[in-house]
Amino acid sequence: MRLIRLLKKDLAVEASTWVDNRLITVEQARAICRLYGIDYDAIRSHSSAYRILVVLGFLFVGLSLITLIGANWDAIPRAARMTGLLVLTAGTHGWALHLHRSDKSRAAAGLFFLGNLFYGASIILIAQFYHLGEHIPDGVFVWALGSLPFAVLLCNPWLTVLSGVLALVWFFLEIATGFLSATLSVMAFPVFLIAELYVLARGRANILLFLMFLASLVLWFETVLAMIWTDGRNPLEYSSEHAFVVFALFILAYAVGHWLHRKESAKARDLGAVLSLWTLRFALLALLVLSFESPWERLLAADWDHQVSMWAVAAAIAAAALWIGSKARNFRLLLGITVVCGATMIAVIATGAATAAVYFQVITNVALVAAGIGLIFLGTSGGISHYYFLGVATILLTAFMRYADLIGDYVDSAVLFIGLAGVLLGAARYWKYRSRDGTAS
Repeated sequence: MRLIRLLKKDLAVEASTWVDNRLITVEQARAICRLYGIDYDAIRSHSSAYRILVVLGFLFVGLSLITLIGANWDAIPRAARMTGLLVLTAGTHGWALHLHRSDKSRAAAGLFFLGNLFYGASIILIAQFYHLGEHIPDGVFVWALGSLPFAVLLCNPWLTVLSGVLALVWFFLEIATGFLSATLSVMAFPVFLIAELYVLARGRANILLFLMFLASLVLWFETVLAMIWTDGRNPLEYSSEHAFVVFALFILAYAVGHWLHRKESAKARDLGAVLSLWTLRFALLALLVLSFESPWERLLAADWDHQVSMWAVAAAIAAAALWIGSKARNFRLLLGITVVCGATMIAVIATGAATAAVYFQVITNVALVAAGIGLIFLGTSGGISHYYFLGVATILLTAFMRYADLIGDYVDSAVLFIGLAGVLLGAARYWKYRSRDGTAS
């Protein structure tokens, strides 16, 4: 049942099938679902496909009206334009508020989504007609900020995702155009982060919102560092120091994931499992990128002008990760990961010669193979199929990339492939043995 928290809706559907076949009662099905933080009645009455179709329906209704208004914008009288946009936007939100007060939150969320589309279209059309400013990010920011209160009011994750996506678009546009100021970076964007965290804590668990919150938080933190390290100059420059800070942040995320997984709340355990899974995937992806020579060449040739602040930030993040890891009873593993990452940072900065990149590349490929073997071992010994197949995928990707980008001569590559083949065949045989005992799934 290790991965069942990632398949909650499937569990609810299966429980309803057991009820239909009279294997369990409805109360027993509700108790099973309640154990994993699932609303059995809500999922049974409205499937995910139903919700997606409703949202898409509202989306196309909004796009249809926006297209119709935009196509006939010049033909509509001036007074009717403003009146129509205001009535359309305010009326939709008013109807949604009425449904919300009538305890019809799901229908209200759909209408708020539709009203938010009308709100954005009103901003674009009014700004175009009255020539209100030429800085496009301002309109996106107003749109994102205007949709945020309704997302927080309903604690609806999908409305919050919409507001968060708009905030990210605004943030990227500000960075791309070189107009991102310290005030907006430090003060405005965290408003959306706080709202997303509030909805995650008070609302239903939503993986997409959770991952978007984490990505937005890392982006904001790295951007603040970029502003400090470039003395507020625009456009911002993301230097090599940011790479090591990102690694430290993901060590912290890994610690937080294990800490959440030990909580009593089913929602916290769900999000902890997701966070642990994605940090593992990030680590493997980072190793795959670093298995080539060119990334190491760029790191070795970097100037490292902000070493002191980089080490201070990375050390603070690592200390926080180790403290949380001690609470999650995962201190030794996190200490080992931190020591390896710190030693790598020291070696890269101390070496400073781009010609040494091939040695770092070889070590990274050895680490990839070791990680793949370790995941296969965890999968086979613990009966966790996800780890098993992730380890196999790591081995196969490493072999494919080394075939495309040979480390040495063909003999070395042939020896590598034979060794990997032995690992895979041995793992397959052991998995078959474990499957016979019923311990692998």
